[in-house]
Amino acid sequence: MPRATAVRMISGVMNLLAPVHKARLKRWVRTRFDPTEYGMVPVAMLDPRRAGPPLPAHRIEEMQAVADAAWEGDWRTAASYVDRAGEEWDERWHRLELLQEIAGQDDDWLGEWRRNDPDNGDAATLHAQLLVHRAWEIRGPGYANQVPAERMRRFKRMLPAAMEAAQHAAGLAPRDPGPWVVMITTARALNYRGMRFHTLWEGLAERAPHHYSGHWQALQYWCAKWCGTDDQMMDFAERAVRNAPEGSPLAGIYLHALSELTERHGVVAPVTTARVKDVLTEVDRSLAQARGDARELPRLRHLLAHYLGENGDHEAALEQFRLIGPWCGAEPWTDKADPVAAFQLARGIAAAKAANGKLPDTGEGAARWGRTGG
Repeated sequence: MPRATAVRMISGVMNLLAPVHKARLKRWVRTRFDPTEYGMVPVAMLDPRRAGPPLPAHRIEEMQAVADAAWEGDWRTAASYVDRAGEEWDERWHRLELLQEIAGQDDDWLGEWRRNDPDNGDAATLHAQLLVHRAWEIRGPGYANQVPAERMRRFKRMLPAAMEAAQHAAGLAPRDPGPWVVMITTARALNYRGMRFHTLWEGLAERAPHHYSGHWQALQYWCAKWCGTDDQMMDFAERAVRNAPEGSPLAGIYLHALSELTERHGVVAPVTTARVKDVLTEVDRSLAQARGDARELPRLRHLLAHYLGENGDHEAALEQFRLIGPWCGAEPWTDKADPVAAFQLARGIAAAKAANGKLPDTGEGAARWGRTGG
């Protein structure tokens, strides 16, 4: 028998057996998998309401105090809250995002801030953020061909004012990358091309070359549903992995790129290649060095566990599931009808395949494989 024919026959047999193996695996997870034997929390403790642990109580109290003060007309508390971040640009951006949410419900205090301190770059940046956010609220989710024409027209009409506001903020705060994040976000919607976009990206990179939210917005620009292609998006994401400094979650941008591919192409998405597996190893190594309090880290762990498992690195996936703990309120599990079941199945598969790649056929080793179903 020619070798090519034999390979095709073996491949065909394996394809026929795959659903049988998967069914057995699901049955084992459902009936016999005990997560505690693999260093994970029992299924009864799984919580689909959150991606990770809540912020420390003192942080929550601080944020609530800022919101309460703003809604009572006190803009100075908000100004001080942002200013205390100094030039930790990612943290400063997180604080501005909180203020944007507060202003989204009532922005009278922001108007007072801008009138009383017209040269304040934070107030100007927040104003630009709010304009972009309101434009996107009008547009709504979905691809361009799914957005009603009138909403799209209103969306497009609002964008030039947002870009102008961000440019004004950049003039007031020349060291701050925040206005440049707003400009990059707006440029995507305005369909900037070539040097028009690259100039904005260079402006951000000069000020904060590892800015996480700036990279996320640029990734959206380069994805195929906006202004780029799959290849351009993946090239950008791989550069983020290579350039991520120790302690930064920046390498996680690559996981968002894989998620974009999955959303766009479904089951045929090219997310299980040798190249992807190699880069995921680098992402795993980089995120292991990220600061434990990085706000992006909990959600990134979920994506990392998922794509490590999809690429057959079950030992590494299992370690992520241990680190995640009881939280399962994040993508990709929340894309399913039952996030808890999806999460439980994924970590069960990681546990089973990390051991020896086979399911136990007899009662031998029952203590190892578990009896309770979690």
